[in-house]
Amino acid sequence: MAQLWSNTGQGFMASDILSENWRTSLQPLTRFRQFCDVEEAIGKNKGEKFTWTIYGDTVDNGTRELDETLPMPTTTFPLFQGEVVMTEYGIGIDSTLKYEAMSEHNVPEIITKSLKNDANRKFDEIAHAQFNATILRAVGAAAGAITLTDNGVASGANAIAMSKDHIKTIRDTMEERNIPVFDGEDYCSIMRPSTLRPVVDELESVFQYVDEGYKRIVNGERGRYEGVRFTTQTNVASEAWSGAVSDAAYFFGADTVTEAVAIPEELRGKIPGDYGRSKGIAWYYLGAFKVTHADQTSAESKKQARIIKWDSTT
Repeated sequence: MAQLWSNTGQGFMASDILSENWRTSLQPLTRFRQFCDVEEAIGKNKGEKFTWTIYGDTVDNGTRELDETLPMPTTTFPLFQGEVVMTEYGIGIDSTLKYEAMSEHNVPEIITKSLKNDANRKFDEIAHAQFNATILRAVGAAAGAITLTDNGVASGANAIAMSKDHIKTIRDTMEERNIPVFDGEDYCSIMRPSTLRPVVDELESVFQYVDEGYKRIVNGERGRYEGVRFTTQTNVASEAWSGAVSDAAYFFGADTVTEAVAIPEELRGKIPGDYGRSKGIAWYYLGAFKVTHADQTSAESKKQARIIKWDSTT
Protein backbone atom coordinates (compact mmCIF):
# COMPACT_ATOMS: atom_id res chain seq x y z
CA MET A 1 0.00 0.00 0.00
CA ALA A 2 1.58 3.26 -1.14
CA GLN A 3 -0.10 5.47 1.43
CA LEU A 4 1.73 6.19 4.69
CA TRP A 5 -0.10 5.66 7.97
CA SER A 6 0.49 8.05 10.86
CA ASN A 7 -0.08 7.53 14.57
CA THR A 8 -2.94 9.76 15.76
CA GLY A 9 -2.20 9.28 19.45
CA GLN A 10 -5.82 8.13 19.84
CA GLY A 11 -5.30 4.40 19.62
CA PHE A 12 -5.31 4.00 15.83
CA MET A 13 -3.32 4.81 12.69
CA ALA A 14 -4.71 7.26 10.13
CA SER A 15 -4.17 8.07 6.46
CA ASP A 16 -6.20 11.06 5.26
CA ILE A 17 -5.38 10.50 1.59
CA LEU A 18 -6.23 6.80 1.71
CA SER A 19 -9.49 7.48 3.56
CA GLU A 20 -10.49 10.17 1.06
CA ASN A 21 -9.80 7.91 -1.92
CA TRP A 22 -11.64 5.04 -0.24
CA ARG A 23 -14.60 7.27 0.59
CA THR A 24 -14.75 8.53 -3.02
CA SER A 25 -14.70 4.97 -4.39
CA LEU A 26 -17.50 4.02 -1.96
CA GLN A 27 -19.93 6.71 -3.12
CA PRO A 28 -20.85 5.18 -6.54
CA LEU A 29 -21.92 1.95 -4.83
CA THR A 30 -24.69 3.38 -2.64
CA ARG A 31 -28.30 3.59 -3.74
CA PHE A 32 -30.48 4.88 -0.88
CA ARG A 33 -27.76 6.98 0.75
CA GLN A 34 -27.19 9.10 -2.37
CA PHE A 35 -30.71 10.56 -2.00
CA CYS A 36 -30.20 11.69 1.62
CA ASP A 37 -29.63 15.30 2.71
CA VAL A 38 -26.49 15.81 4.78
CA GLU A 39 -26.50 17.80 8.02
CA GLU A 40 -23.19 18.60 9.71
CA ALA A 41 -23.17 17.33 13.29
CA ILE A 42 -19.54 17.95 14.18
CA GLY A 43 -18.82 17.86 17.91
CA LYS A 44 -21.62 15.49 18.89
CA ASN A 45 -20.62 12.65 21.19
CA LYS A 46 -21.59 8.99 21.26
CA GLY A 47 -25.18 8.61 22.44
CA GLU A 48 -25.85 12.35 22.26
CA LYS A 49 -28.96 13.51 20.43
CA PHE A 50 -28.58 15.79 17.42
CA THR A 51 -31.52 18.02 16.54
CA TRP A 52 -32.21 20.18 13.50
CA THR A 53 -35.10 22.25 12.19
CA ILE A 54 -37.34 20.91 9.42
CA TYR A 55 -39.23 23.50 7.40
CA GLY A 56 -42.62 22.67 5.91
CA ASP A 57 -44.51 24.28 3.04
CA THR A 58 -46.25 27.62 3.51
CA VAL A 59 -49.81 27.60 4.84
CA ASP A 60 -52.24 28.60 2.11
CA ASN A 61 -54.54 31.30 3.54
CA GLY A 62 -56.16 31.96 0.17
CA THR A 63 -54.88 35.55 0.01
CA ARG A 64 -52.54 36.44 -2.85
CA GLU A 65 -54.20 39.43 -4.58
CA LEU A 66 -52.85 42.75 -3.32
CA ASP A 67 -54.85 45.88 -2.56
CA GLU A 68 -52.98 49.10 -3.20
CA THR A 69 -54.13 50.66 0.06
CA LEU A 70 -53.62 47.66 2.32
CA PRO A 71 -50.46 46.10 3.78
CA MET A 72 -48.90 43.01 2.22
CA PRO A 73 -50.70 39.88 3.54
CA THR A 74 -48.54 37.36 5.34
CA THR A 75 -48.62 33.64 6.01
CA THR A 76 -46.62 31.10 7.99
CA PHE A 77 -44.93 27.76 7.46
CA PRO A 78 -44.78 24.89 9.95
CA LEU A 79 -41.57 24.07 11.78
CA PHE A 80 -40.79 20.55 12.93
CA GLN A 81 -37.91 19.26 15.02
CA GLY A 82 -35.78 16.42 13.71
CA GLU A 83 -33.89 14.35 16.26
CA VAL A 84 -31.44 11.45 16.04
CA VAL A 85 -29.06 9.69 18.39
CA MET A 86 -25.53 9.74 16.99
CA THR A 87 -24.22 6.20 16.55
CA GLU A 88 -20.83 4.67 15.84
CA TYR A 89 -20.51 2.19 12.97
CA GLY A 90 -17.56 0.16 11.76
CA ILE A 91 -15.78 -3.17 11.55
CA GLY A 92 -12.19 -4.29 11.22
CA ILE A 93 -10.21 -7.10 9.63
CA ASP A 94 -7.10 -8.39 11.37
CA SER A 95 -3.94 -9.38 9.54
CA THR A 96 -0.38 -10.40 10.41
CA LEU A 97 3.05 -9.34 9.25
CA LYS A 98 3.84 -12.89 8.12
CA TYR A 99 0.63 -13.18 6.09
CA GLU A 100 1.28 -9.89 4.30
CA ALA A 101 4.95 -10.69 3.71
CA MET A 102 4.34 -14.20 2.33
CA SER A 103 1.15 -13.59 0.37
CA GLU A 104 1.24 -13.42 -3.43
CA HIS A 105 -1.47 -10.73 -3.30
CA ASN A 106 -1.65 -7.18 -1.96
CA VAL A 107 -3.34 -8.03 1.33
CA PRO A 108 -4.03 -4.42 2.52
CA GLU A 109 -5.63 -3.63 -0.86
CA ILE A 110 -7.84 -6.71 -0.65
CA ILE A 111 -8.88 -5.80 2.88
CA THR A 112 -9.80 -2.20 1.95
CA LYS A 113 -11.89 -3.49 -0.96
CA SER A 114 -13.73 -5.89 1.34
CA LEU A 115 -14.29 -3.09 3.85
CA LYS A 116 -15.65 -0.86 1.07
CA ASN A 117 -18.23 -3.48 0.11
CA ASP A 118 -19.17 -3.96 3.76
CA ALA A 119 -19.58 -0.22 4.40
CA ASN A 120 -21.64 0.17 1.23
CA ARG A 121 -24.14 -2.46 2.36
CA LYS A 122 -24.32 -1.04 5.89
CA PHE A 123 -24.90 2.57 4.80
CA ASP A 124 -27.68 1.56 2.44
CA GLU A 125 -29.19 -0.65 5.14
CA ILE A 126 -29.48 2.18 7.67
CA ALA A 127 -30.54 4.73 5.04
CA HIS A 128 -33.19 2.33 3.72
CA ALA A 129 -34.57 1.82 7.23
CA GLN A 130 -35.49 5.51 7.27
CA PHE A 131 -36.96 5.50 3.76
CA ASN A 132 -39.03 2.59 5.05
CA ALA A 133 -40.27 4.75 7.95
CA THR A 134 -42.38 6.86 5.56
CA ILE A 135 -46.04 7.25 6.48
CA LEU A 136 -47.30 7.06 2.87
CA ARG A 137 -48.00 3.50 1.68
CA ALA A 138 -49.41 2.50 -1.71
CA VAL A 139 -50.91 -0.92 -2.47
CA GLY A 140 -51.41 -1.74 -6.14
CA ALA A 141 -54.72 -2.68 -7.71
CA ALA A 142 -55.93 -3.45 -11.22
CA ALA A 143 -55.83 -0.94 -14.08
CA GLY A 144 -53.06 1.12 -12.46
CA ALA A 145 -55.07 2.04 -9.35
CA ILE A 146 -53.53 2.27 -5.88
CA THR A 147 -54.83 2.45 -2.32
CA LEU A 148 -52.88 5.10 -0.41
CA THR A 149 -52.65 5.30 3.38
CA ASP A 150 -50.86 7.94 5.47
CA ASN A 151 -50.39 6.13 8.79
CA GLY A 152 -47.32 4.06 7.94
CA VAL A 153 -49.33 0.85 7.41
CA ALA A 154 -50.26 -0.73 4.07
CA SER A 155 -53.96 -1.27 3.42
CA GLY A 156 -53.56 -4.92 2.43
CA ALA A 157 -51.63 -7.55 0.51
CA ASN A 158 -50.11 -6.43 -2.78
CA ALA A 159 -50.66 -9.26 -5.27
CA ILE A 160 -50.14 -7.40 -8.52
CA ALA A 161 -47.03 -6.56 -10.54
CA MET A 162 -46.10 -2.92 -10.90
CA SER A 163 -47.02 -1.43 -14.28
CA LYS A 164 -46.41 1.84 -16.08
CA ASP A 165 -50.00 2.79 -15.20
CA HIS A 166 -49.22 2.40 -11.50
CA ILE A 167 -46.23 4.69 -11.99
CA LYS A 168 -48.46 7.28 -13.65
CA THR A 169 -50.89 7.10 -10.72
CA ILE A 170 -48.14 7.41 -8.10
CA ARG A 171 -46.51 10.25 -10.01
CA ASP A 172 -49.83 12.11 -10.21
CA THR A 173 -50.41 11.47 -6.50
CA MET A 174 -47.05 13.02 -5.60
CA GLU A 175 -47.80 16.06 -7.74
CA GLU A 176 -51.32 16.40 -6.27
CA ARG A 177 -49.75 16.36 -2.79
CA ASN A 178 -47.33 19.11 -3.88
CA ILE A 179 -44.30 16.96 -3.13
CA PRO A 180 -41.35 18.93 -4.55
CA VAL A 181 -39.41 17.20 -7.32
CA PHE A 182 -35.99 15.83 -6.44
CA ASP A 183 -33.76 17.60 -8.96
CA GLY A 184 -35.88 20.53 -10.08
CA GLU A 185 -37.56 18.48 -12.79
CA ASP A 186 -38.12 14.83 -11.90
CA TYR A 187 -39.18 12.57 -9.06
CA CYS A 188 -37.06 9.52 -8.26
CA SER A 189 -37.71 5.89 -7.45
CA ILE A 190 -35.69 3.00 -5.98
CA MET A 191 -36.67 -0.65 -6.36
CA ARG A 192 -35.24 -4.09 -6.98
CA PRO A 193 -34.52 -5.03 -10.63
CA SER A 194 -37.23 -7.70 -10.61
CA THR A 195 -39.86 -5.15 -9.56
CA LEU A 196 -38.86 -2.74 -12.34
CA ARG A 197 -38.61 -5.46 -15.00
CA PRO A 198 -42.35 -5.59 -15.95
CA VAL A 199 -42.31 -1.81 -16.35
CA VAL A 200 -39.16 -1.89 -18.49
CA ASP A 201 -40.70 -4.58 -20.70
CA GLU A 202 -43.79 -2.42 -21.18
CA LEU A 203 -41.72 0.64 -22.01
CA GLU A 204 -39.55 -1.08 -24.61
CA SER A 205 -42.43 -0.85 -27.02
CA VAL A 206 -43.09 2.81 -26.13
CA PHE A 207 -39.77 4.62 -26.19
CA GLN A 208 -36.13 4.52 -25.19
CA TYR A 209 -34.59 6.65 -22.47
CA VAL A 210 -32.93 9.72 -23.95
CA ASP A 211 -31.04 12.22 -21.83
CA GLU A 212 -30.96 15.57 -23.57
CA GLY A 213 -28.05 17.72 -22.50
CA TYR A 214 -26.05 17.35 -19.32
CA LYS A 215 -27.82 15.98 -16.27
CA ARG A 216 -26.58 14.20 -13.20
CA ILE A 217 -27.07 10.47 -13.64
CA VAL A 218 -27.60 8.90 -10.22
CA ASN A 219 -25.93 5.66 -9.19
CA GLY A 220 -27.76 2.63 -10.52
CA GLU A 221 -30.11 4.65 -12.72
CA ARG A 222 -32.01 2.55 -15.25
CA GLY A 223 -34.22 5.06 -17.04
CA ARG A 224 -36.90 7.72 -16.88
CA TYR A 225 -40.65 7.67 -17.51
CA GLU A 226 -43.46 10.14 -16.77
CA GLY A 227 -41.07 12.43 -14.91
CA VAL A 228 -39.76 9.63 -12.67
CA ARG A 229 -36.12 8.50 -12.73
CA PHE A 230 -35.64 4.84 -11.81
CA THR A 231 -32.77 3.42 -9.76
CA THR A 232 -32.36 -0.27 -8.97
CA GLN A 233 -30.74 -1.71 -5.87
CA THR A 234 -29.73 -5.07 -4.42
CA ASN A 235 -28.02 -3.90 -1.22
CA VAL A 236 -31.26 -4.36 0.75
CA ALA A 237 -32.82 -7.82 0.73
CA SER A 238 -36.18 -8.61 -0.81
CA GLU A 239 -39.20 -8.35 1.49
CA ALA A 240 -40.42 -11.68 0.05
CA TRP A 241 -44.10 -10.83 -0.12
CA SER A 242 -46.47 -13.78 -0.25
CA GLY A 243 -47.82 -12.63 -3.62
CA ALA A 244 -44.30 -13.05 -5.08
CA VAL A 245 -45.10 -10.78 -8.04
CA SER A 246 -43.54 -7.57 -6.77
CA ASP A 247 -41.36 -6.11 -4.03
CA ALA A 248 -40.96 -2.88 -2.09
CA ALA A 249 -40.31 0.28 -4.09
CA TYR A 250 -39.92 3.91 -3.06
CA PHE A 251 -41.07 7.01 -4.94
CA PHE A 252 -39.99 10.40 -3.66
CA GLY A 253 -39.12 14.03 -4.28
CA ALA A 254 -36.87 16.35 -2.28
CA ASP A 255 -36.34 16.29 1.52
CA THR A 256 -36.34 12.54 1.95
CA VAL A 257 -33.96 11.37 4.69
CA THR A 258 -31.48 13.44 6.69
CA GLU A 259 -27.98 12.10 7.32
CA ALA A 260 -26.35 13.75 10.33
CA VAL A 261 -22.58 13.33 10.07
CA ALA A 262 -20.14 13.88 12.93
CA ILE A 263 -17.20 11.87 11.53
CA PRO A 264 -17.42 10.83 7.84
CA GLU A 265 -16.55 7.24 7.03
CA GLU A 266 -12.81 6.64 7.10
CA LEU A 267 -10.24 3.87 7.16
CA ARG A 268 -8.32 3.32 10.37
CA GLY A 269 -5.20 1.22 10.80
CA LYS A 270 -4.58 -0.83 13.90
CA ILE A 271 -1.46 0.23 15.78
CA PRO A 272 0.85 -2.76 15.20
CA GLY A 273 1.24 -4.93 18.27
CA ASP A 274 3.50 -7.78 19.26
CA TYR A 275 6.55 -6.01 17.81
CA GLY A 276 4.82 -5.27 14.52
CA ARG A 277 3.51 -8.80 13.94
CA SER A 278 -0.17 -7.98 14.61
CA LYS A 279 -1.89 -5.67 12.12
CA GLY A 280 -5.37 -4.72 10.93
CA ILE A 281 -7.56 -2.20 9.07
CA ALA A 282 -11.11 -1.03 9.92
CA TRP A 283 -13.69 1.40 8.64
CA TYR A 284 -15.33 3.82 11.08
CA TYR A 285 -18.22 6.31 10.93
CA LEU A 286 -20.08 8.45 13.48
CA GLY A 287 -23.49 9.72 12.45
CA ALA A 288 -27.17 8.85 12.02
CA PHE A 289 -30.01 8.77 9.49
CA LYS A 290 -33.62 9.92 10.04
CA VAL A 291 -36.62 10.25 7.73
CA THR A 292 -37.25 13.99 7.37
CA HIS A 293 -41.05 14.14 7.19
CA ALA A 294 -42.98 11.46 9.10
CA ASP A 295 -44.92 13.46 11.70
CA GLN A 296 -48.46 12.13 12.18
CA THR A 297 -49.67 14.57 14.84
CA SER A 298 -51.93 16.51 12.49
CA ALA A 299 -53.29 16.65 8.97
CA GLU A 300 -50.89 19.53 8.29
CA SER A 301 -47.83 17.51 9.35
CA LYS A 302 -48.96 14.50 7.30
CA LYS A 303 -49.15 16.72 4.21
CA GLN A 304 -45.39 17.23 4.42
CA ALA A 305 -44.55 13.55 3.74
CA ARG A 306 -42.24 13.14 0.75
CA ILE A 307 -41.85 9.38 0.21
CA ILE A 308 -44.44 6.90 -1.08
CA LYS A 309 -43.66 3.23 -0.53
CA TRP A 310 -45.08 0.59 -2.89
CA ASP A 311 -46.03 -1.75 -0.08
CA SER A 312 -47.84 -4.87 1.09
CA THR A 313 -48.93 -6.28 4.44
CA THR A 314 -47.60 -9.78 3.68
